[in-house]
Amino acid sequence: MLGINGLELVALALIAVVVLGPERLPEYAAQLARLVKGLKRMATGAREQLREEIGPELDEVDWRKLDPRQYDPRRIIKEALLDDLDDVFKPVSKGAPAAAPAVVPATEGLTSARPGPSVPLRPRLEPGQSAPYDLEAT
Repeated sequence: MLGINGLELVALALIAVVVLGPERLPEYAAQLARLVKGLKRMATGAREQLREEIGPELDEVDWRKLDPRQYDPRRIIKEALLDDLDDVFKPVSKGAPAAAPAVVPATEGLTSARPGPSVPLRPRLEPGQSAPYDLEAT
């Protein structure tokens, strides 16, 4: 409750009695009660309005899962990494086309100690030749 313990609450009540006096204290207590009731009524109305707009899906939400006190970055990263591994190791059915090319081990297909480039290189410029310049790229 706002970080106030019992002793502090008693001290605040005594200060209120001294400052406000016994004549005005009941009036301010009644105003505080009306304020608390009004806030409670507004919160209930907002909850009901949200329930009307969202519908039955609101009851299906696991609010404990969305609690920021449950936030553990190590667990979240671990779950995200394991989810990716599950997707990688899913077997591909024979009828469906593969979504990604097959991974080839690095040592497979090597014929010499120095493997050639896997993509074709652009022709080298002759000495003194200027590099191509694209006006639309800048």
